[in-house]
Amino acid sequence: MKILDRYILTSFLSTFATVFVILFFIFILQGIWLFIADLAGKDLDSYLIIKFLTFYSPTVVPLVLPLSVLLASIMTFGNFAENYEFAAMKSSGISLRRAMHSLTIFILGLSFVAFLFANNIIPQAQFKFINLRKSIVQQKPSMAIAEGQFSTVGNHTIKVAEKYGDNDNLLRDVTIHKLSNLGVGTNVVIKAKRGELISTENSNFLQLILFDGNYYEDVPVKNYAEKNKVPFAKSAFKKYIINFDLAPLQKTDMDADQIANTNNMLNINELRYTLDSLEINHKKDIISYTENMKQRYVSFYAQPTKYSRKDTTVAEKVKKNGNVKDLITILQPNQKSSVYDIAKANIANTKFSIEGSKFELEGKIKNINNHWLALYDKFVIAYACLLMFFIGAPIGAIIRKGGLGLPIVFAMVVFIVYHFINVFGKKLAQEDAITPFFGAWMSSIILTPVAILLTYRATNDIGLVNMDVILQPILKLFKKRSSEQN
Repeated sequence: MKILDRYILTSFLSTFATVFVILFFIFILQGIWLFIADLAGKDLDSYLIIKFLTFYSPTVVPLVLPLSVLLASIMTFGNFAENYEFAAMKSSGISLRRAMHSLTIFILGLSFVAFLFANNIIPQAQFKFINLRKSIVQQKPSMAIAEGQFSTVGNHTIKVAEKYGDNDNLLRDVTIHKLSNLGVGTNVVIKAKRGELISTENSNFLQLILFDGNYYEDVPVKNYAEKNKVPFAKSAFKKYIINFDLAPLQKTDMDADQIANTNNMLNINELRYTLDSLEINHKKDIISYTENMKQRYVSFYAQPTKYSRKDTTVAEKVKKNGNVKDLITILQPNQKSSVYDIAKANIANTKFSIEGSKFELEGKIKNINNHWLALYDKFVIAYACLLMFFIGAPIGAIIRKGGLGLPIVFAMVVFIVYHFINVFGKKLAQEDAITPFFGAWMSSIILTPVAILLTYRATNDIGLVNMDVILQPILKLFKKRSSEQN
């Protein structure tokens, strides 16, 4: 390796390492705020919190790594241009393309490492992260309920005055509000002097046992006048058991699709195997539904009606009357209204069946698209590192500014555009508006010409925007008008 290549690579690596560490901890802090409800006030030891964040941290790498490459490229090449180091290189016959040679090789290697990381480390970390959250809830069921405040668990809100015991699973002065079936307001209130939380390692349910309490329920009425009487039911109990599903406790607002599905826990081979099964099942469902609808109509129209039992079937009437364009014309007047009612009911049932099947099939298509997106994302992160380098390096050489000022502005603008297009494309792909391939690669496809243009302009010493192209036509227009006036 030549001295110049070593110098450029060392400068980039030092900047890249610093930027990556800073951005990594910023995103980790953001994750802490997202999971603060799971960590704060749960009596978790330091080891468990560190383990929690360790399993979460690989999921932020797909965001941190391309942004770090982009910012480090702008800062490094901006410093070279600002300190006239590029001018010295060019005077020695070394072009910008030659100066980028060593870093291009490094970025290619980094892209390959990013692909391996996305294919092997992130799925394992995601799997362990979700299972750790589940095991924490199972081992420490008191996590589900905070002391001295209302905590939402399923369709219940629970407040306890005090938690005690070895695992804080014993409760004192328990108040529970149960949401109504409509999801608005509460119609059941339960108060108990004592309570106990029980959960086993292999169970998906959290059990709350209440002792010595009362049960209050507002009785729903149909008549508004009776509602003014405020009817309610009250009962006392010595022991009352409530079971909670742990699934809602394991979900978060961030990446709800990732936690609800398993596509982010699979590598490429596992995704391909799963996709084959999902697509085969989807095709079988379509064929099965089509055959069921066909058999329904064949059996319905093949059987004789209550009118044709006394006479002849519709098919026999058609044979008898020849080619009949409108079958209703061969029926008796007293039969037509009944036939219309039967047809109307049949159409309504068919419409209901189609809408239900459509909703189910759309859910399966969305699941298939999510798996395709997870497959393509493993390649997108590798290409994103290369793309951000060929955007950042030319921008740094053009703007000729290093440090943390202007480079951060350009880096954030580029990355926000990239991230917005990426999210937009994935949403469209999930809803089957576009193919998953185009949805996953949309941001890369749009920004690749930008990277090529910036690299061309930087290597040919053309500014970011050639103002002469914009100003010259305007100046010519003014000169032409002034000459005409004279």
